[in-house]
Amino acid sequence: MAKDAHDRLIVALDYDRLVPAYEMASRLTGLAGMFKIGMQLFTAEGPRAVEKLAKLGAGIFLDLKFHDIPNTVAGAVAAAAELPGVRLVNVHALGGPEMMRAAARAVSGRKNRPKVLGVTLLTSMGEEMLGKLGILGPPEKRVVRLARLAKQAGLDGVVASPLEVAEIRRACRGKFITVVPGIRPARAEKNDQSRTATPAAAIRAGADYLVVGRPITAARNPHAAAKEFLEEMSEALA
Repeated sequence: MAKDAHDRLIVALDYDRLVPAYEMASRLTGLAGMFKIGMQLFTAEGPRAVEKLAKLGAGIFLDLKFHDIPNTVAGAVAAAAELPGVRLVNVHALGGPEMMRAAARAVSGRKNRPKVLGVTLLTSMGEEMLGKLGILGPPEKRVVRLARLAKQAGLDGVVASPLEVAEIRRACRGKFITVVPGIRPARAEKNDQSRTATPAAAIRAGADYLVVGRPITAARNPHAAAKEFLEEMSEALA
């Protein structure tokens, strides 16, 4: 489990090519505990993006949100576990309990295995959008229900917005990881995120890891921006 602010900070490398992603990661080495490789970068560059970025020494959060039949997802998670430096990998909790159980079994018994997380509801989705999909009621209730299902299926934790962390903590006690995107400084724009919070609020709610992208990578001085996040996180942890 992450302990200090450095360990808890995951910087999202949302780039379409490896060169700028690697350049940014190099600038932030020593500040971020992990770097997140998402669908865009992985689709463009494949496993070599993981291999090259892992050499910088930080862990890798492979954010590919697998969602398919159980056997296919199990194979994908097993393949992700073979890549160097991968500490976190995720699947969509909406894929259902059997799919999540298959994902958990795929890495069971492996030495130094990555933690497998269930993505609850995307932080870009508010109540109105969820209603159009037939998912009724406050997002917070749906998220907590999905978190309970993820724990019952044997996953190590969930990805959820900062607004649901405290309730997930109450519902899923024990060593259950919460990875929280949608982190924005108070002065920042939300962009395409709907359910957001500041770093301090997320840490105080019980978040284990914070995922931060554009507020750091698009900043005029990414190194200084990352340090500001770490300072705020450290104050909240204290």
